[in-house]
Amino acid sequence: MNDARVHHTASVLSNGKVLVSGGSDGFALNSAELYDPTTGNWTTTGTMAYTRGYHTASVLNNGKVLVSGGAAYGSDYLNSAELYDPITGNWTTTGTMAYTRGGGIVSGIATGTISRNSAELYDPSTGNWNITGDMNDARVHHTASVLSNGKVLVSGGSDSFAINSAELYDPTTGNWTTTGTMAYARAYHTASVLNNGKVLVSGGNYYISGNGGSQGPYSLNSAELY
Repeated sequence: MNDARVHHTASVLSNGKVLVSGGSDGFALNSAELYDPTTGNWTTTGTMAYTRGYHTASVLNNGKVLVSGGAAYGSDYLNSAELYDPITGNWTTTGTMAYTRGGGIVSGIATGTISRNSAELYDPSTGNWNITGDMNDARVHHTASVLSNGKVLVSGGSDSFAINSAELYDPTTGNWTTTGTMAYARAYHTASVLNNGKVLVSGGNYYISGNGGSQGPYSLNSAELY
């Protein structure tokens, strides 16, 4: 890449290229770049209006990429959102969320060290955000995966300590229901929807409570299937 970065996002576009946005190299970045798998090269593209890391990026049905929330490092979490247009290579700001959010997928929230259970939905036709049902467990640094049945699986994350709970969001009702728990509590992990419909959760880390406070983080090499 042109810029060293961590805590960024990577989104596969409809043209096959990969958009990497934001992150940090010690300070939050607003730069973005494109990877072309046919050449193996990276090229810079339009910069975001805001520097941000720990944000989320979602490819919409219209091909644009919605980037939301995150943190500017050394400042509060953000409630701003922006849209990337692969045709023009430009970013435009869109509606702001009701709450500042970072380290989650448009659900959960971190403000300082507080995690919450709220969730919001973005409407691309209006550019507005709407509050939807609350999760059962407050969490941050979790994953969210769209399943073949249209429901969204949220797994793990942290509420002061890593958790192993998981829950399902039903977009037809706006409600969350708990589902099976993972074998290991984990945060900062990854979740991938496989071709057979199962979800592969891997890695992450966790803290444990010990004398004098929490100990860790401890990294995981385990993986689980949902």
